[in-house]
Amino acid sequence: MKIYKAHILFTKVKDKFEIIENGYIAVENGRIEGVYAHLPGHLKGVEIVDFGDKLLIPAMNDMHVHAPQYRNQGIAMDLELLPWLDNYTFPEESKYCDTKYAERMYRRFVRDLWRFGTMRTVAFATIHKESTRILMNLFKEAGMGALVGKVDMNRNCPESLAQSVQEAVKDNEELIQEFNQQDSLVKPIITPRFVPSCTPQMLSECGRLAKEYNLPVQSHLSENVGEIAWVKDLEPESRSYGDAYNRYGLFGQTPTIMAHCVWTKGSELELMKKNGVMVAHCPTSNFNLSSGMAPIRSFLDEGISVGLGSDISGGHDLSIFRMLVYAIQVSKMHYCTNKNMPFLSLSEAFWIATKSAGAFFGKVGSFEQGYDFDALLIDDKELNHDNYSLLHRLERYIYLGDDRQIQHRFCRGIEINEPQL
Repeated sequence: MKIYKAHILFTKVKDKFEIIENGYIAVENGRIEGVYAHLPGHLKGVEIVDFGDKLLIPAMNDMHVHAPQYRNQGIAMDLELLPWLDNYTFPEESKYCDTKYAERMYRRFVRDLWRFGTMRTVAFATIHKESTRILMNLFKEAGMGALVGKVDMNRNCPESLAQSVQEAVKDNEELIQEFNQQDSLVKPIITPRFVPSCTPQMLSECGRLAKEYNLPVQSHLSENVGEIAWVKDLEPESRSYGDAYNRYGLFGQTPTIMAHCVWTKGSELELMKKNGVMVAHCPTSNFNLSSGMAPIRSFLDEGISVGLGSDISGGHDLSIFRMLVYAIQVSKMHYCTNKNMPFLSLSEAFWIATKSAGAFFGKVGSFEQGYDFDALLIDDKELNHDNYSLLHRLERYIYLGDDRQIQHRFCRGIEINEPQL
């Protein structure tokens, strides 16, 4: 057991911060034994690591990111979704048939996640089994948590990125056998890219794999109005885009996260709520690709789980702290036109980024008993924090700070050092 002493801030519930000045967190076997304002008698004599006048907060979780698009950050931000995919994304992802290229790019990607304090990630890879294996092993090597998806698609994409259904199933099952170990930090997630790129047979097999191996699912939903119309043409029997996934067992039959949901409403919203599907809110991507503004307040009011995603490279920024800020700003734009839709508070956005998102991985994202100790130590002295409250210090770090102020990073109780390039 080890005890960490610092100024502790976290959110048990979305409406308020728990703040313990000069508090203690006891960690045993990677999990939190307790959080204390004063050291209790049963912990006398246990080693204490005193971090002094620094902030100890839960680590960040990126719930939607395309690892192979890392090199394309900040490129072609003047295009909408579908032409952006055809002209930039698919050509870049095709390069991942080369495992040397994949390892070089994926090492940089994992290092930058570490740099920004993201200890858990839900990532798309590509269709390439060997490159996907490399990414999963790099996460394991770094000691960081990840759900990594070998992408499946077989229509409306370049020939270099299309697989037969049989080949996709075989590759998935090989990775499942290798990485689907109980309590592992790195596991597979079933990943049909989106309905337009998958035939009914491919979607059906993805649903079967999720059910047979009890694996989570990730994909995209209602990101763009043109995409929604396309899905309607491809799946005319479905009542909505979400219902198309649902018909193939890919919409909450096992834990499911759907990115974007910008235009989700009506029966689709009700189906998400009924099936417990999580939304990965990606504000910068939605702006960059002219998709729109997801109604996060509506999701929270309906009891739908929400996390934040960088969505590299539709999004241009890997920092979930900045996604947190952008999420608040998007909600304020909704408020400008609808005063009945209050904008997000800081505690709500922080809770979305930590405990709400972390629930997809288990007991992650909070400093409560039994939770994994995923944490960041913030040294904010360079931000001139004199005479600010602890909450205002955290707020200033979120809005003004960067990775240089993250002094230590922990994932499941282990301090995570900078991954090697």
